[in-house]
Amino acid sequence: MKTYTALQIGDYHTNYCEDYLVTVSIGSDKLLCAVMDGCTNGTDCYFISTLVGKLLRKIAKEKSYRELYAPEPDKNIEDALKSILQELFSELKQLKNQLMLEPNELLTTLILLLYDQKSDEGLVVVIGDGFVSINGQATEFDQENKPDYIGFHLSEDFETWYRQQKQKIYFRELNDVSIATDGIFMFSEVIKTEENGVIDPVDFLVNNREQQENPEMLSGKLKALERRFGLKPTDDLALIRIIR
Repeated sequence: MKTYTALQIGDYHTNYCEDYLVTVSIGSDKLLCAVMDGCTNGTDCYFISTLVGKLLRKIAKEKSYRELYAPEPDKNIEDALKSILQELFSELKQLKNQLMLEPNELLTTLILLLYDQKSDEGLVVVIGDGFVSINGQATEFDQENKPDYIGFHLSEDFETWYRQQKQKIYFRELNDVSIATDGIFMFSEVIKTEENGVIDPVDFLVNNREQQENPEMLSGKLKALERRFGLKPTDDLALIRIIR
């Protein structure tokens, strides 16, 4: 199994990439992946998207240590992912208070994927908008420019909030899975090239397997889209792809 990532600032953005991504193992069997998209209209939201990624990595590492030194009974995939989200919310609440963060500094979407290699099953939870492709089946989560954000819910009871989440995708038998922020839909021709062909950037990034032996496959595909077709994402893009 190989994991590929790409993080690129949008061509219309000048200062910061407000997207972030993380891939981290939990013990020997589980893989946690996440992409975050900070709100452009928020305040310094590159910070909160990065902070969420760093906290998820911390949570995953702590779970790995606990699994090594004090093993717990295996949880089903949803309970395991729910536990990660609950810890994330708890950590964010503490940091919100410690850093005196304002509501408009906490605006980031989150697509969280947990995959268990032992049982060959996974779960994706989407908070806000974005894109998920499971073995060739693509799903777009579009909230019409009014996406949900984690920061809206930190003061709520977690159990109540989680029961209300409908944007979940459960899957078995991972073959080719991708998660991405909505920047994947924002490719535009920003450079004139001599290439006469037409290409679908989404399909090229999440389905085409050329160069899969290259660990930098996705970065290479982004460069190919730019050089051959003049296409670049005008919004920030965070993309993770897993191929068995």
